[in-house]
Amino acid sequence: MGQELKVRYAQVRQRSLELVAPLQPEDVCLQGMADASPPKWHLGHTTWFFEQFVLRSPVSPEAWGFLFNSYYDSVGARHPRPQRGLLSRPALAEVLAWRQRLDRALLSLLEQLEPGDPRLELVELGLQHEQQHQELLLMDLLDGFSRNPLEPEYGPEPEAAYQASVTQEPTWLQHEGGLVEIGHPGGSFHFDNEAPRHRQWLEPFALSSRLVSNGEFAAFIADGGYKRPELWMSEGWAVVQARGWRGPRYWRDGDEFSLAGRQPRRPELPVRHLSWFEADAYARWAGARLPGEAEWELLAPQLDQAFGVLWQWSASPYRPYPGFAPAAGAVGEYNGKFMSSQMVLRGSCFLTPPDHERLTYRNFYPPASRWLAAGLRLARDGG
Repeated sequence: MGQELKVRYAQVRQRSLELVAPLQPEDVCLQGMADASPPKWHLGHTTWFFEQFVLRSPVSPEAWGFLFNSYYDSVGARHPRPQRGLLSRPALAEVLAWRQRLDRALLSLLEQLEPGDPRLELVELGLQHEQQHQELLLMDLLDGFSRNPLEPEYGPEPEAAYQASVTQEPTWLQHEGGLVEIGHPGGSFHFDNEAPRHRQWLEPFALSSRLVSNGEFAAFIADGGYKRPELWMSEGWAVVQARGWRGPRYWRDGDEFSLAGRQPRRPELPVRHLSWFEADAYARWAGARLPGEAEWELLAPQLDQAFGVLWQWSASPYRPYPGFAPAAGAVGEYNGKFMSSQMVLRGSCFLTPPDHERLTYRNFYPPASRWLAAGLRLARDGG
């Protein structure tokens, strides 16, 4: 177990460095909006996480904890999130040197830990946490690049899985409902919000076999979708008016801005970068609804484009499962304290690391968020 974990640790940490390798020095402090973070901050924060919760012995200047703490209030004060792009110092070279010191210290610690040591679980949590930030780094970078009139290109590689995600015409997959079980059964890694496994009653339902496409969403727009208040939740309609939404986040005329730069928009590919409000309005326009997360979890093994394409908005608010209890200490702030005012997404996206997806994974964002790589799948009542 120790050697396997060391190999995995090295691979995950190296992947973060590979993601920033194509960037210019000017890119690493890019923060396009308050909800995003610069690439350099992601590198520093993931290193701080291991230092704070696993190593517990600083290998960085004391002030850096203030800079790279994200939201762990029980650990201490932190730099304001909207101002992370102002952190020109420490320089990238210093952050990378810190990562090297931390990696040497942590790999040495792993040599000493016996099986069953609780710090091994924290190392795995730290790796899963870093994989989350690898996905976030690319989504945040796309947002930042999208604000540049030169429409810069990160590179074609991250887009490959999405561009290959065409599938057949949709069908409806039915489920008779009844008393079902959802949630992680235990025995392997999972975030605390995926448990405990529990029972839930469902009425008969059906899910579309694939995600809604660009072409289908274009028909919604052509039918006045963004101009018809009857299709929208009240809060969503207010956001549409205030922000002037007229289409998905990165649509530009007949094109779409992506990590590969501006590209022709392909109607057969799944529509992406939608808020929950947009997904919900489309579903209502289509005479359907969004799936509950339990419905999605039950039928996901039979669905096309369930994983590795786009996160999929559900109709479920992000709330604790019955019997949920956050972990003790500061790591208990990881998920539990965000269980309000957010909606659950299921699956994974084309930016998700390949081994960072599970049937029971519960992602969550506020309903107006749309810089994340999210799309939608339709559901309906009845078998």
